[in-house]
Amino acid sequence: MWLGATRATQASHLNSVRLKSVTVGLDIGTTAVKAVAADENGGIVANYRRPHKLITPSAEHFEHDALDAWHRGVLEAWHEVAAGLEVQAVCVAAFVPSLAGLDSRNQPITPGLLYGDVRGSSDENLARPPIENGEFLGFLEWMAAAHPEVVTFCPAQAVGNAALCGEAVLDTATAMTSMPVFDGVGWDRNVCQKLGIAPEQLPRLGAGNDPVGEITPANSAVCHNRSATIPLSGGTIDALAEQITAGADQPGDVLVVLGATLLTWMVLDSWIEIDNLWTIPHSEPELSLVGGPSNAGGIFLNYLHQILGHGTNPPQLPASAAPGNIPVWLPYIRGERTPLHKRSLRASLHHLNLTHGPAELLRAGYETTGFVIRHHLELAGEHCQPQRIVATGGGTYNPAWLQAIADATNLPVESSPIPEGAALGAAFLARITAGLEAELSDIRRWQQPAGRVFQPNSQWQQACADRYETFKALTYAN
Repeated sequence: MWLGATRATQASHLNSVRLKSVTVGLDIGTTAVKAVAADENGGIVANYRRPHKLITPSAEHFEHDALDAWHRGVLEAWHEVAAGLEVQAVCVAAFVPSLAGLDSRNQPITPGLLYGDVRGSSDENLARPPIENGEFLGFLEWMAAAHPEVVTFCPAQAVGNAALCGEAVLDTATAMTSMPVFDGVGWDRNVCQKLGIAPEQLPRLGAGNDPVGEITPANSAVCHNRSATIPLSGGTIDALAEQITAGADQPGDVLVVLGATLLTWMVLDSWIEIDNLWTIPHSEPELSLVGGPSNAGGIFLNYLHQILGHGTNPPQLPASAAPGNIPVWLPYIRGERTPLHKRSLRASLHHLNLTHGPAELLRAGYETTGFVIRHHLELAGEHCQPQRIVATGGGTYNPAWLQAIADATNLPVESSPIPEGAALGAAFLARITAGLEAELSDIRRWQQPAGRVFQPNSQWQQACADRYETFKALTYAN
């Protein structure tokens, strides 16, 4: 995969910080497991990226080899990032919803189903936020019928935890996204009975950031202190972990996560629900986030790089390219999530002419991400007065992508200096698990100034605005 391919796939350790006390955050992503070891001030002592395959048996299916990605990938990332360090606690972040079936050895024996897979729920239900859409219920219903041999049914976080501590455990915040299987307190016995399973076939639950298990010396043999056990958090949702480290905490900020999935979250000073968008809590109690996920991120751009034959070195837009001579992509390579909520949509290219080469097609792909972000902002209307975009995720390694987003949205884009935001956020939550932090608000000392700031290019703004109108017209004509 192109996204984040510029990062080394080996652990990065500095000899001068060997044996330093750290917490470790692991993020099971759509295309890789990312891991960071962070010190008390959020400094990254070591990091590691372990890629895995995204499997699409059909346009409607979206899955992982759960044994490779969620189990072996987590163990490899853990062992590599923790080598030679005094680890005080560990936390695993991952996407929601997801589901895999484990055997009696706590190893996956089914595919790992990902958000948006057709085995989840209907388009109508997908318009609702994860806590309401019943997608996890759909996954569980399918898996219970198709794989009666399963011993334990687990989201990705619980699979990673089982790999680390030998037991499938899960935090209650992540469990909230599995309603109505989770009833707010525990697994609903009546719902489970209708599916033909027992509540005991779901992960043991732990509250908040309380320790739910221990990584034993057998699993932590690469760590310096072999006589101690390491507390394990119940896990967290990647979007929450990403949010707390980004520093997008003022009304008018727009948090954009440039991962395999594109996430757009507008920071508002009140709880407002907007048609076709999701509203979720912000880590700051008085704020909320409005927006949602889109398939116009790395899922689309990795495919575009692949068909253009770019590999890990995408070309830059030629200096001679005319701002008014760029085609328009509809990026719906596997349907769209917010704000359209349609699996049936497909990608298409418009206004192509003989003067367009690979670089123009690529610029069009970068722009369409900006158009999707702009569409979310526009739907929020008067409720959102955007001032800046705070960008994080693996896509921040690509300045051409960030510049195109600035041009397409007519907003400055501030790039996070730490693309592995979800893993870093998980590392902070691990500090709470270890009893080293009392309040989530203490994360502010870990937040760092923007790496680079990309201002809209005045030579491209009007042409981008015109293409945005074309993009909207084409989108709603489908």
